[in-house]
Amino acid sequence: MNVATNIEPMLAIRDLHAYYGKSHVLHGVNMEIMPGEVIALLGRNGVGRSTTAKAIMGEVSPIGSIRFKGQEISGLANHKIARLGLGYVPESRDIFPAMTVRQNLLLGIKDMRRPGKWNIQQMLDMFPNLARRADNPAGVLSGGEKQMLTMCRTLMGDPDLIIIDEPTEGLAPLIVQQVGDMIAEIAKAGVSILLVEQKLSIALRIADRVYVMGHGEIVYGGTPDDFATRDDIRKEWLEV
Repeated sequence: MNVATNIEPMLAIRDLHAYYGKSHVLHGVNMEIMPGEVIALLGRNGVGRSTTAKAIMGEVSPIGSIRFKGQEISGLANHKIARLGLGYVPESRDIFPAMTVRQNLLLGIKDMRRPGKWNIQQMLDMFPNLARRADNPAGVLSGGEKQMLTMCRTLMGDPDLIIIDEPTEGLAPLIVQQVGDMIAEIAKAGVSILLVEQKLSIALRIADRVYVMGHGEIVYGGTPDDFATRDDIRKEWLEV
């Protein structure tokens, strides 16, 4: 995807810091996402990737600047951030297990009076696994199906940018491929994506640009092609 460089970023993060108690987790993170762009945020566990996502969404108190569509959102309540057009798919795959798949999808709609780009039938058409279980309790879904449901529910809120945290964690290889295909479909619809992911095969297949995080800050940024030539970055910051 070619992204114009003469327009304002969809999301711009400048000198972002965050703490858990006295523990300083983010140390001046700088990154940006352009409209329609897919960014992969890579790094080992514990370096601050999920904390970055939570700070953007207001679930962790941020220190620094977070501008979304030109508006400063640092310090806003998370429900206000979501209503501005930011969607968030947490690693925990939170669903309402006693409610049906269809009811879970309905909960994602932010404004019943205004139709968005996505509707329930589109979600079910895109993902036959969910369609077959549309009227079943969501608690009976497999891990991969719960991940798909969580992403679909977030799309029902009509986000301009969606943050997806570790969507393939713990999934079987076939389901990993299906989740990757789903994220690619979301990108084709023009939704900007921040993908927090460890599996390079998925991240590099989908992303327009890559950021690598280490010790709470961005240590590398570039295209997937550039990244493929940087054995030094992979060895120092990604390989175990």
